[in-house]
Amino acid sequence: MEDYTFLRQFADSWMLLALFAFFVGVVIWVFRPGASKAYRDTADIPFRHDDKPATDKEART
Repeated sequence: MEDYTFLRQFADSWMLLALFAFFVGVVIWVFRPGASKAYRDTADIPFRHDDKPATDKEART
């Protein structure tokens, strides 16, 4: 079997399935319970310490 034909059939079947499974896994990981707290904390980083610089302890977290 020719290399191109083999790779084309592989991409059309198993690789499509693998990439779909990867996509579903990423979506499940993003919307997992408990993730919203981490995302909320990350989203609030620019708004921390508007009036004063962070202390050493706060800067390490």
